[in-house]
Amino acid sequence: MILCDIGNTSVDLFMDGKRTKLSVADFNPVTLQDDVYYVSVNASLNERICDLMNWHDLRAFIDWDKYYSTMGIDRIMVCEAVDEGVIVDAGSAITVDLMQDGLYQGGFIALGLRAAQEAYSRLSPALNVSFNFEVDLTIMAKNTPDALTVGFLAPLIEKIERLGKPIFLTGGDAHLLSRFLPEAVVREDLIFQGMNKLIEKGVKC
Repeated sequence: MILCDIGNTSVDLFMDGKRTKLSVADFNPVTLQDDVYYVSVNASLNERICDLMNWHDLRAFIDWDKYYSTMGIDRIMVCEAVDEGVIVDAGSAITVDLMQDGLYQGGFIALGLRAAQEAYSRLSPALNVSFNFEVDLTIMAKNTPDALTVGFLAPLIEKIERLGKPIFLTGGDAHLLSRFLPEAVVREDLIFQGMNKLIEKGVKC
């Protein structure tokens, strides 16, 4: 069995305990002969997959009553991995979602770290600086990089911690955020854990 997360530009495969990333342009789904369970936001690649009998869209396994209709499929998958806790997916955007007793309680979306820095730089050339990920968020800043970092991250980190649940970090910037959330657990393959759990539920049903 192969798990596959298809984005707009990349294909993320998980098989035999190993993770492989490929570009969409270089990927041919016909080359995979085993059963593939996938989620996808790529309409053009979906058209190439729909007639392949060994490809199974995990959207069909989701209990949509638990979520809202416009919620991103990747976001749902990481939520499926956790029965109790706060899931922080730090990618292009930072999504924060709360699960309690296996039920989705809601969440919010913030700019990703790179997007936030780019947004500041568009406000003024003087703000075209990198965040300082060594800064102490509890101290008032005395330089521009620290001021931007505290201004963006301090409210976000406080909101996450106030939810009062175990915190699970995933996504490309998970390790950067973990510096400010020392009790959090970093799980880079959380999406695949969620996909596995969803498949197991579907098989039992």
